[in-house]
Formats: sequence, structure tokens, C-alpha cells
Amino acid sequence: MRIDPKSIPGMKVTVMGLGINGGGLASALFFARRGAEVTATDLRGPAQLAASLAELKGVPVRLVLERHEEGDFRTADLVVKNPAVSPASPYLQAARAHGAAVETDISIFLALAANPILAVTGSKGKSTTASAIAFGLARIDRGARLGGNIAVSPLSFLDGLSPRAPVVLELSSWQLGDLRGRGLLAPAVSALTVILPDHMDRYPGMTEYVADKKVIFQEQGPGTKAVFNLDDPWQRDFPRETRAQSFFYSSAPLPAGRRGAWLAGDAGWAGADTDNELPRALLGDARIPGAHNRMNLLCAGLVLHLFGVRAEVVRTALAEFPGVEHRMEMFREWKGIRFYNDSAATIPHATVQALRTLEPPLVLIAGGTDKNIDFSPLREAVRKPDAIVLLAGTATEKISAILKEEGVRGEGPFDSLAAAIEAALALARPGGAVLFSPGCASFGMFLNEFDRGARFKRIVMEMTSA
Repeated sequence: MRIDPKSIPGMKVTVMGLGINGGGLASALFFARRGAEVTATDLRGPAQLAASLAELKGVPVRLVLERHEEGDFRTADLVVKNPAVSPASPYLQAARAHGAAVETDISIFLALAANPILAVTGSKGKSTTASAIAFGLARIDRGARLGGNIAVSPLSFLDGLSPRAPVVLELSSWQLGDLRGRGLLAPAVSALTVILPDHMDRYPGMTEYVADKKVIFQEQGPGTKAVFNLDDPWQRDFPRETRAQSFFYSSAPLPAGRRGAWLAGDAGWAGADTDNELPRALLGDARIPGAHNRMNLLCAGLVLHLFGVRAEVVRTALAEFPGVEHRMEMFREWKGIRFYNDSAATIPHATVQALRTLEPPLVLIAGGTDKNIDFSPLREAVRKPDAIVLLAGTATEKISAILKEEGVRGEGPFDSLAAAIEAALALARPGGAVLFSPGCASFGMFLNEFDRGARFKRIVMEMTSA
């Protein structure tokens, strides 16, 4: 089905997964306000979806909650699916069997907008990188926008989008998988951060997971640019699979024949136009901590440089970039103790990176739900904290086993975040930090990692304000 504004009035649209991260809500509002007959269906109930339901008050959207009904899919002209819904869902199969088109908020946006796209993916670092790119673009174009997996649907800003304004899209593997072979995603610049094992509860293995990541550059054509992490072995052969011009970034000077950006001491440099070009400084001081974040900022700087932003503008923007909520976010200092919210750390590699950023005395709060991934990377870092406080969850069993093997004691596990924070406060020392970096998914106790981080901050503020 070809979607254009003229075809929407009277169209029967089923939004599968109203959700709490913006995509389902934005889709329901987008089509309802254009005269479509919209049904929003979600397996969750009113309490979990309260924020989204409040936004829909007074909007003509039929709600089907705590279940899906096959009839809503068999009679639909269009189904807008949440990225977390497997393409093999029997409800989607029923929709396709009866002639319905199955789309996502991202595919609809790409079909309707002709704006230049700068797309970012990776296992970790993509939110920071995409946000830094958008922060830099705002220096040259106030109409620049950021959306995608960062919990902002691009459909939410499509109406007010200037025709030539650049749009930065942070894209997950699931979102990219839904775009495969559609001819919709051909970014002006694509970029990958780092690829690590993730979502192994959804994918048979790394090969299939990485295949979805590759979608970001596979339909780029001549005249476009693709940015790869030269330090990441998974990306070694990626340039062979795109028609885009390839550029690289690395923690060390680039080898001969490679163009892109690199770190040298405290500075980040780029030589991205000709082999004879004098290097340009893209990265100096930065507000956000960690070697991994310097790589994220270097990637963002290279993307901006390739998009035509002057090097001095890039350097100033990256120096002033404040970071992203829930990613090594230092939000509170109390009695000489700093509190860091790193709830976006949903895999053990991210927790290891966070631990490398801070120095003792240090208390780590970790644990949560397993995604069928290997937690052995934690071994190298579990001795650094003075204490480790564990949240209950299926992944916590794996973490506890590693702690036992390494001779490290873990406090808990605790069945509530408040109890875990109370234990951490008792163990923390002035001059040190409490780091909330779970290293696991958030299912069970929380709606998602953003809800988890928000609750952590709220409880800390309550406990330290008395």
C-alpha cells in the first residue's frame, strides 16, 4: 500500500503496541488526526499505559487493552507494529493474509518525508552519538530533529518539519530489520558505534543480529557516506556491502589508505576529504566522562564533519554537549557522595565501561532480567567496586555466580529498588560514588530502562532530601 496524506482519511488503521516510548502513541495520534479509523491494541493494561492514555484523551481512537483481537488485524487496511513485535506474529500474518499493509512509525516517516537523514545504530552508544549529532546540527539549523529509538517518534514532529531540515534517527536492530529491502532507508550519512552481544533472547545468534544492523547502510547509494568503527572486528568487512563512500574512526591513528577520524591523546582529529588534507581538530574537552564516550563523540564529530559542519563548530558543540539522560548521568551529590544513573546499561559490556569511568570508593547497583547473553565480561571489573548491591532478576543469578567464582561478595538480591538503594547508601563513603548500572534488561520490576532510571533518581532524591 502506498501511504500518502490523501489516502489516510477513512483508512482502517490498527496500531499494534500503543506502548510508552512514543512510537505507538505518535502513530495513533498521527492517523486519528488525519481522519483514519484508528484502533490501538496493547497487551498491557491502563495502569502501565497511563501516560499514553492521557495523551489520547479526547482523540477518536478505539482502545483494546490487555489483549489482541484477530478481527482488528483481519479488517485493517494498515497495521502499524511496535518494533518489539516479531514479524512472525500470528496477528501480523492474519493482517497480511487479508491484504493489510504492515508498517512501523519509522517506515511511514521515511515514506512521507524527503529530508536528509543521518542514521545511527550500534549495540551501545547510539543514543549518545545520535544526540551529540543532533546537538551539533542545531548550531547550523534550528529545524534539525532527533527521533527513533531514543523514545521520540519522528511522526511526532513530521508536521512541523522544515522541508530541508536534517533528521537524525537512532535505529535499533529491530527497527532496521523491519526496513530490510523496503528501499526506504538511504541516509545521507550512516554510522555505527560498536556491536556487542545483545537481544539474544530474540535472535538465534550474532549472525542474525548483525545482519539487522547492516540494513543501515545496505541501501545507501553513490554520493552518500557510511561511518564505521575501525576498532570493532564485527565491522571489518562492512564497507564491502555498501555503495556509500566509507569512512572510519578509531582510538588510534588511522592506517594508510583510511579516511576518517582518530583519537590522539586528549584530542580527536579528522582527515576526511582528501588524502593530502591537513588534519582538523574535532574533539577537545568534553563534559561527559569515559573513554567509550570519547569514541561516541568522535563518531558524532565525524558524521557532522562529513555532513558539512565546519570543524570549529563541531569542536565547540561536542565540548558543550551535556550527555543523555540515563547514560552515566551524574544527577545528585549528597554528603560528598555522587550518584550516577546509568540505567541504559542493559548489557554487561556497558556496565564494565561505566566502572572504568569511575574510581573508588564506589558502590555498584546491578542486576535485572536476562536476555540470554553472556555475563563473563563482568569478570574483569567486579573487583573494582568496594561493594556490589544486586537487584533480583533472572540475570542476577548469572551475576551472582560470577561474583562467587571471583571471590566477591554481593549484597542482596533485593526485591525492590528502594531496598537496594538503602543498602547502597549504607555502604557508600564520602568522596565516592553510587553507580546504578544494571547490565541487564529492565523487564519485571520496571516498564523499561527509562522508567527504571527515573525511579532510581526519584528514590535517591527522596532518601537524600530528609
